[in-house]
Amino acid sequence: MLDQRRTTNILLLIIVIPLVFYLLKILSFIFIPLIFSMFIALLFLPIMRWLGRRKVPKFVSIVLVLLLVAGGLKIGVELIQLSSKQILASNTGFFSKAEVKLVDLKSYLSDSFGIELEQDKNFLSQFFQKENLGTTIGFLRTFLTTLLMTAFFVVLWLAESINVHKLLNSTLLKRKHTSIKAFMKIEKDLIKFIKVKFLVSALTGLFTGLMCVFFDVSFPIFWGLFAFAINFVQMVGSFISVILLSIFAFVELDPTGTLFFFVMSITLVQVVFGAILEPVFMGKSFSINIIAVLVMLMFWGFLWGIPGLIMAIPITVFIKIILEQFPSTKVIANLLSGNETTLQ
Repeated sequence: MLDQRRTTNILLLIIVIPLVFYLLKILSFIFIPLIFSMFIALLFLPIMRWLGRRKVPKFVSIVLVLLLVAGGLKIGVELIQLSSKQILASNTGFFSKAEVKLVDLKSYLSDSFGIELEQDKNFLSQFFQKENLGTTIGFLRTFLTTLLMTAFFVVLWLAESINVHKLLNSTLLKRKHTSIKAFMKIEKDLIKFIKVKFLVSALTGLFTGLMCVFFDVSFPIFWGLFAFAINFVQMVGSFISVILLSIFAFVELDPTGTLFFFVMSITLVQVVFGAILEPVFMGKSFSINIIAVLVMLMFWGFLWGIPGLIMAIPITVFIKIILEQFPSTKVIANLLSGNETTLQ
């Protein structure tokens, strides 16, 4: 009888797990803003509690938090506008230099691999065809929809219309003390992760921009913002930032010692902040096996694309803490938490 029940449970798992992943995939337009909003709400929960202790009405507290978020978004928009103005007003001749080098690349591709590109148009303009406008508009529509849904869910989290503690208690953990303990650990670790990641990303962006200024590479504000944003993609973001900025610098700088030292400088910035300071700030309490990180990055990246890459590590932390609450799944949690090779 026990063997039959065990076999039935295994078969149910085999059916249910792929179904859950399928639902996560097709309902990503709901789950992505929901998870994003949860992380944002967790970050502001200490402020909500502080205001609550001072008898500030919850509605006023939510408005104040939303004003803080809106202020942060406004600063981000101002920086993007400043970066755009810098690019549009640029007189460095970058585009003409890039045109020459890209024409040489086009000739090389044609001679070596037989790849032919249109000859009657400017080479760079081929990247901005009219048929691409539909894709751009579609992307902006999706982005704005996700942004509005995220803001809506943030209000629900902060107003406790969606209560994580009660949700854990009624669904997964079934024990009040355990659910409180798990929720406190989830909140503590995720808030710590978000704060440290934001600080490290900001410092990475700042010093990347300063390196561009020092080596006279164009558009330092843009590259600083890019390094800040892409750094939220764990591990992969650092490589993308260094590779793209190195290619850009190759157009602007002569392939001499200057280019070499610039590439070494931006690589050093990524190593110092990402591989040294970030683990120090995170502390030993936050550790995930490097193999688990790579697997989760691939899985959530496949499932949700770029948002999945950004949220892969926080989601893994959430799953690890939940698994630690059950004796039967502690072994899986221990596999996620490496003792030697860890990403702090």
